[in-house]
Amino acid sequence: MHFDKSSKEKPCCSLPTVKKLLEEKRRRESSSSPSAGSSASPNPVPLHAVPQLSPSNTFTDTGSSYSDMAVSYKCWTQPSESALTHFSSLPGPSYAASYNPPMTSAYSEQQQAPALAEAMLQTYEYPVDCGLNPSWSIAGQSQAKTAGFGSSLDASKLEEARMMLSGMDYSSTVSQDEDGDTILHISTAKGLRECAFAAAERLRDVGGLNAKEHKGKTALHVAVTANQPEIVRDLLYLGADINAWDVNGQTALHLAAHYGYLDVLQAILYSRPDVNLAALNFEGMTPLHCAAISHCATVKSLCNMGVPDVHLQTQASEKLSCLQMLVSVGACLLSQEIKSNKTVLHLAVKEGNIDLVRYLLTIPLPNMKDFVNMKAHGHTALHMAAGLHGNPNQEEILHLLLSRGADSRVRNLENDQPAHLLQSNPQGEQLKLMLKKHSASSRRRIASSQDLE
Repeated sequence: MHFDKSSKEKPCCSLPTVKKLLEEKRRRESSSSPSAGSSASPNPVPLHAVPQLSPSNTFTDTGSSYSDMAVSYKCWTQPSESALTHFSSLPGPSYAASYNPPMTSAYSEQQQAPALAEAMLQTYEYPVDCGLNPSWSIAGQSQAKTAGFGSSLDASKLEEARMMLSGMDYSSTVSQDEDGDTILHISTAKGLRECAFAAAERLRDVGGLNAKEHKGKTALHVAVTANQPEIVRDLLYLGADINAWDVNGQTALHLAAHYGYLDVLQAILYSRPDVNLAALNFEGMTPLHCAAISHCATVKSLCNMGVPDVHLQTQASEKLSCLQMLVSVGACLLSQEIKSNKTVLHLAVKEGNIDLVRYLLTIPLPNMKDFVNMKAHGHTALHMAAGLHGNPNQEEILHLLLSRGADSRVRNLENDQPAHLLQSNPQGEQLKLMLKKHSASSRRRIASSQDLE
């Protein structure tokens, strides 16, 4: 459905749009993270366990790295005219005047919010009745507790939000501003759950629940990017399209996998069983590929720091947990991204990500040998491991691959075996000898089995 846009007017004040809100959120998260070398938690994540780059970063590296295949997940960076001011310029009650909630310290210079907005920022408790389907409320509460984000809508605050919207001019509740943002996008970015729910109800009634802003993001994409698992769950309950694409072909699942937001990922997977685990973005990658590439980039970032960083280590652990969750619900390990036919194992090995390689090779697959020996433009994972010159994890990765059935005799498109790609130094000669011994042992086992037949 097309939403009419009113003509632009000079705003009387400058309030943050969705782009600015998410940018500020990233900045607050970065500034509040513990500095490198800070005291660790009682059970710190091992140093080699992965860290996470800021979601606003793109993953680019040297030509030898496959991290550059990751899609750019840039957050909105350039602030524009306020979406809320746009709504206030329309006829009827002003959204900005009626509802100007206080934000965190980044917005402390703005006016104090009315009582309704203050209440919406408080912790919500499970209501007696919030106007939802009772069976969904009970099931939703149970799923939420399992997923770890179990607060539910507050009935009184939801009713206040509904009344606020009903008192506004109709066009201002369903229209989009110059960036394509609706009231739902704004409320979601601010984390105002009851207001977002009420706005989603209004937009659903006019077919605008999946309205996209200028980057193709629906409110569900914004909820994922803003790490709002409860709003994600609410939007899915109200019928948001779980498989909608943004301008980069990213679904909500791609974004959750990339950012490593475990609660958001749980909300998506447990709320909507029809989510497409094999959806390809415009780079030809599934959510599992996105999770693997993001994890690898985080590991590299942590290793490059040279000193422990508890914040990054925690994020690394969460990213790995997200990848494991995708596998546990049926994401296909054999899927190959379109550009170079790499599986998640190829991606992990190429980046020397020992934690991810260990995990992938412990999954009980009936066709493990086929998985380990799959080719990406002619190269097996063993070829890629042989090319990890100077990487401290090279020898262990080679051992792990060989132990799970990697064939050291396979040749790539240049007719090279993995041994031909090893470095020319004493360590390379030692590894070459190891591969030759494994190849000879494999030939003896094959000959023995043929004799028995």
